[in-house]
Amino acid sequence: MAITKRLPATQPFEIRRSPIQGRGAFATRLIRKGSRIAEYVGERISHEEGDRRYDDPKMKRHHTFLFVVDKRILVDAAVDGNDSRFINHSCDPNAEVTIENRRIFIDAIRTIRPGEELNYDYSYDRDDADGDDARYPCYCGSKICRGTILAAATPKKTSAGKKKAKGKKKSKGKKTVKKSAGKWSAGRTSKTGKKAKKRT
Repeated sequence: MAITKRLPATQPFEIRRSPIQGRGAFATRLIRKGSRIAEYVGERISHEEGDRRYDDPKMKRHHTFLFVVDKRILVDAAVDGNDSRFINHSCDPNAEVTIENRRIFIDAIRTIRPGEELNYDYSYDRDDADGDDARYPCYCGSKICRGTILAAATPKKTSAGKKKAKGKKKSKGKKTVKKSAGKWSAGRTSKTGKKAKKRT
């Protein structure tokens, strides 16, 4: 029987100005590794509706609160969302996103101290048509910052029939999501860099 993580009774973080980007979420108490931090919620919409609401190429700066649940459903946290939508990206994150039963959760992957900013790796899917690192810059300031919120670039395989890798995998049984830049892909059964796919 699988053990289900429980959400905290009260939100273990507060929203304030972030040195990474705009507003961010900062721990108000110790958050232990493996703890469930929050659920990412909002209006559940189709991918087509997400495309209608957010035309990335026409935006001055990429900014949405979209997250991919599966091939049919997105969550738009700009409508009926909670404070989890303010958790910023980092190339060296202290949290990750996991999808369970078509719900999106944010879990700590290491112990987080009070006052520390919460973050996870958005690792947007790259797309040959719009995978421009400069359009999706990263300001996390980590020593291992890759300079973009897009997934790390992987060289194309030269062998016939092989495709370019779409993202990192971590094996954990739960469905995780990746943030995707413009194009959506369903979360995989294995864990990916950014569990639930956040849409650009």
